[in-house]
Amino acid sequence: MILALDLSLPIHNPTVQFLILFVIVLLAPILFNKIRIPSLIGLIIAGAVIGPYGIGLMLRDSNMIMLGNAGLLYIMFLAGIEIDVAEFKKNSSKSLVFGMLTFLIPMIIGIFAGLYLLDLSLISSVLLASMFASHTLVAYPIISKLGAGKNRAVTVAVGGTMITDTLSLLVLAIIISMNEGQVTSAFWTQMTLSLIVFSLVVIFLFPIIGRWFFKNFHDSTSQFIFVLTMIFLGGFLAELAGIEAIIGAFLTGLSMNRLIPHVSSLMNRIGFVGNAIFIPIFLISVGMLIDYHAFITGLETLKVAVVMTVVAILAKFLAAWATQKIYGYSKAERMLIFGLSNAQAAATLAAIMVGHRVGLLDDNILNGTIVMILVTCTIASFRAQKGAVEVSLAEGMSKKEEGSPDERILIPIANKDTLRDLVDLSLTIKSKANISNLYALNIVKSNESTPESEKTSEKLLEEAVILGAAADTVVHPLKRYDMNILNGILGIVKKYSITDIVMGLHVKQEITESFLGYLVEGVLDNSQSTLFIYKAIQPLGTVKRRLVVIPPNADKEVGFSLWLSKIWNLGRNSGGKLSFFTNREILNTLRNVHKVHPIDADFNEFEGWRDFIRLTKEIGKDEGLVIVMSRQRKISYDPAMRNIPDYINKHFINNNFMLLYPVQSASVGDYHNDLTNVSLIVPSVVNDNGFGD
Repeated sequence: MILALDLSLPIHNPTVQFLILFVIVLLAPILFNKIRIPSLIGLIIAGAVIGPYGIGLMLRDSNMIMLGNAGLLYIMFLAGIEIDVAEFKKNSSKSLVFGMLTFLIPMIIGIFAGLYLLDLSLISSVLLASMFASHTLVAYPIISKLGAGKNRAVTVAVGGTMITDTLSLLVLAIIISMNEGQVTSAFWTQMTLSLIVFSLVVIFLFPIIGRWFFKNFHDSTSQFIFVLTMIFLGGFLAELAGIEAIIGAFLTGLSMNRLIPHVSSLMNRIGFVGNAIFIPIFLISVGMLIDYHAFITGLETLKVAVVMTVVAILAKFLAAWATQKIYGYSKAERMLIFGLSNAQAAATLAAIMVGHRVGLLDDNILNGTIVMILVTCTIASFRAQKGAVEVSLAEGMSKKEEGSPDERILIPIANKDTLRDLVDLSLTIKSKANISNLYALNIVKSNESTPESEKTSEKLLEEAVILGAAADTVVHPLKRYDMNILNGILGIVKKYSITDIVMGLHVKQEITESFLGYLVEGVLDNSQSTLFIYKAIQPLGTVKRRLVVIPPNADKEVGFSLWLSKIWNLGRNSGGKLSFFTNREILNTLRNVHKVHPIDADFNEFEGWRDFIRLTKEIGKDEGLVIVMSRQRKISYDPAMRNIPDYINKHFINNNFMLLYPVQSASVGDYHNDLTNVSLIVPSVVNDNGFGD
């Protein structure tokens, strides 16, 4: 029996609906990028064409609304999880100032426009002004893709978004309650308590739940589903508290920011699913709201649309301009702020739908809102794209300037239990520009080669390649046959000019007096590359804080800036706080770098290894240890370092730790003597011994 396929318009068949959506998601960016128009605009226009007010191919039914809302929450979650927390803390006061400016300026102008230009009542004018005050981070994906997501202006704009959207939605709730005569002392008490409880749950309880989950469940699929669950749980709790779900999604991203390393397969999956599915469908659903017939049949609608659009653009520009002047931002950074804050969509739609339903806003305002959304999203996209490109070029982060780094990281692997930890660490500490110079090595002893050992070797290397690919990084699999494992590793180090070696220790294996055994000792004695010895008790992203111990005179050795950049990347990409312990001279250098490139860190004076036992009182649960060591006969070497294995075995056996041996040759280290291409840009002059003045 052949089933009859109903293709009458509008289409209700789910299979055909998804086919149409994914064809648009595929082709719109390709076509619009060719004419230099942001793909975001193409998706909105496509939605208008296929929607109920266009050719009527599809309705904006419950399925589209559900997927669109998911995309909106995803945008807010990505903004929260990708934000630079250290930069966010540093600029929290600036975010507050911008948030108040981008709320108050549109509110004031909007109220006057409603009263004197659109002849609305006071209560309707206040509601209309709250629509101008809110905005949606529609342009954020563009900025993120162009590499400007961590810029200070973006951080300020994202933080300000949370403030102005929260205030705007509170105004909406108050206006609706006033219209229904429900604004009483009980109303204020309930709203205040619900917001406090909601904030405490998301900010403090969510990280605890997330850390527990990531420590106990390592399956990548389960972790991704868990993240999705938390996004919508945060949105649901926000609605229970009486505010919009987008605030909950943003706070969820912020609360889980430290738990998901920014350079990891999980983060890559989160961004991929959002940018490939949820966010494009949200933009298509926004386009479906556009009713162009209203402007043909009535001049009043056209007038309302012009007034609303001009007010929205002017008010947001004034807020961005004022922020630029107050804090001395560049023109490109002002464009970023304006681009992020000009787009009207989420909270604006919420306000107009509610206001229209209760009779405070009429059909003309509804249609004018849709035009305002289209125009502001278009302008925001162009401004954000231009600003992001200029900022990226100015900060030296464009691919052209980054070039191809000479950093080459070798990951010897022999144990499936430590493989993921070693690859994750390598992905976290590598330079941002290094997307193809990681090498996974497995040594098969020539005299012990069997079909079973060959198969095991291939599986280990295949898993390493998959982990790298999930983070958009090429990991080259290397299988070498040798009678001696040490000789096999050293041969690869020489053949591929390896600059960094990341080696592991089995979780259940203890550190011995022979200092990790003959293999590591052999690598130390016979290679000059930077060596990282890593033992993971828990996943890298679940570590709250790492104590970084740096010996005196480490800054006077070749390669200081090389390994320091790796430590900086570890702090920036993993989300964990770094607590530096070293002497006063090195602390001053670290503080200078921190001023230019803030990460979550503190600095503690620590004069020598004989004071090492003091750290046992500093370290706690879910914290790690990073110890910068030194080979004998080097200026930073101290005989007390020989006691480090015993200290770790006795006091730190339940903590993640990493021992770092700096590069020993200028010829190995001269591929990079500063932090310029290692995810950081340090404007100071750097000499062979490290950072200059």
